[in-house]
Amino acid sequence: MSYIYPFILIDMWIFYLVLTFLFLILTILPKIQHSHWVFRVPEFGKIQLTYFIFFTFVLGFLIHSSENFWYYQSLLMVMFVHHGFTLVKYTPLYPIKKYSQQQQSSEKQHFISANVYQFNKEYDRFIQLIKKHQPEMFLTMESNGDWEKALRPLEKDYPYQHKVTLENTYGMHFYSKIEIKDSKTHYFVADDIPSIEAHLKTKDGFSFVFFGVHPPPPSPTEEETSKERDGDLLSAAKRVREIKEPVIVVGDFNNVAWSKSSILFRKTSHLIDPRIGRSFVSTFHAKYRLLRFPIDLMFHSEDIFIKDLKTLENFGSDHLPVYCEFFIDHKNDGQEERIDYATQEEKAQAEEMIQEGKKEDGNRETVVTED
Repeated sequence: MSYIYPFILIDMWIFYLVLTFLFLILTILPKIQHSHWVFRVPEFGKIQLTYFIFFTFVLGFLIHSSENFWYYQSLLMVMFVHHGFTLVKYTPLYPIKKYSQQQQSSEKQHFISANVYQFNKEYDRFIQLIKKHQPEMFLTMESNGDWEKALRPLEKDYPYQHKVTLENTYGMHFYSKIEIKDSKTHYFVADDIPSIEAHLKTKDGFSFVFFGVHPPPPSPTEEETSKERDGDLLSAAKRVREIKEPVIVVGDFNNVAWSKSSILFRKTSHLIDPRIGRSFVSTFHAKYRLLRFPIDLMFHSEDIFIKDLKTLENFGSDHLPVYCEFFIDHKNDGQEERIDYATQEEKAQAEEMIQEGKKEDGNRETVVTED
């Protein structure tokens, strides 16, 4: 059997090389500023890619069989450090200031944001989730006519609603115990991709705006490019800058927080990413833990302070729901340092991306079936 061992080593070495160059390609592709899904999709798997790079690095020491060994190991280490430098910001290892609730702040509020998956028929599981956690408000995405009908039993506890019922997997419903003073539906880049803007006022007199978004993803099965997604998100950011009240923007962004368009969204809107210094809060795919990406995002203005942000239990959708506890404090300016501002060049780039998104033809079906 000893004569077989060298051949096993050769096969493992080839496997090691293939992995190394694959990881290099997946690292480089997102750096190319092209909107086609081929260049954008690798951004989603940065967490998994980082783990795979590390394990391949360890594997290299077990099959050390080439004079170029240290070149490849060095390349893997550079990629690991590159990805790790980005990802560490979204862990508790990254230092941020902690804030306690003061007397002048609002009462604690809670919301749930959930992509329910239009073809998920387990309505009761979602209703039980809402009853269990009792948020003051909740947002559903991909909610169609069947979902709207199924959620009617909750309307007694949530008397304020804003409904955008669609059958194209982009329907959206917002339910609230807090009074909605005003609300509107935006169609920033396409007449079948809505966003919800709801102005609310709490019983203790604090006003804020809840913004729900759900742009289309770049993927081989949906949109060929990220133009509509990026244009929609940056249009929302532009609208947020016009609002003088505290703002929360939440939803299925079909994007990750470290992508260029997400960073541009954050800088353009002057909002804060609460994942920084906290956790990834990965939501999709709900059924596959190892292939789970943080694409259901949230951003907030400096007067809003996050006490808790986490995923909840699966209710049959392909997304896990996001749960958030927050309070409003107008007198605490401690979060100002967490706001990044877009340069003039970045503002011009955002405007260009908005126009490109409006020109893009998504060619979506009005009624989408599971088949």
